[in-house]
Amino acid sequence: MFARQQARNSADAEDLLQEAFVRMWRLYGHTGEVPPGLVYRAIRRLAIDWARSLDRRVIREDNVAADMEKNAWFDRSMERNERRDALLEAVRLLPAEQKEVLTLKIWGEQTFDEISKTLGISLNTAASRYRYAMSKLKKSVPELLSEPRGEDSK
Repeated sequence: MFARQQARNSADAEDLLQEAFVRMWRLYGHTGEVPPGLVYRAIRRLAIDWARSLDRRVIREDNVAADMEKNAWFDRSMERNERRDALLEAVRLLPAEQKEVLTLKIWGEQTFDEISKTLGISLNTAASRYRYAMSKLKKSVPELLSEPRGEDSK
């Protein structure tokens, strides 16, 4: 998820993740234990380098968006997809700093201490960015975050 958030599309995220693992393997060998924070840091740095190839990413994103529009009419779980899309859109609109922390905390299962080391920020800054992100999400999509989970929630 962190690689996807950094790359903004699945194809580049997979490339980023693979390259990060190759770099970690070269540094620590195939038997070494690599701290997750270093993998996240490698992904982040690779993403910054790959930002120079923005034209290629834009073309891929346009193709994916067109495919999603074609298939949306045939999806049987339209309501669930609309809810997911609303939440994803709310996350997309968050400032980049808050989005990074949110991604590392929720999908990366990192502690605030690990996040602060990965991003090179203070522990309090990491916690604040997470709190601000959650507050904005609750304001943007309150019905999604307050509903009980499950298929029969209505």
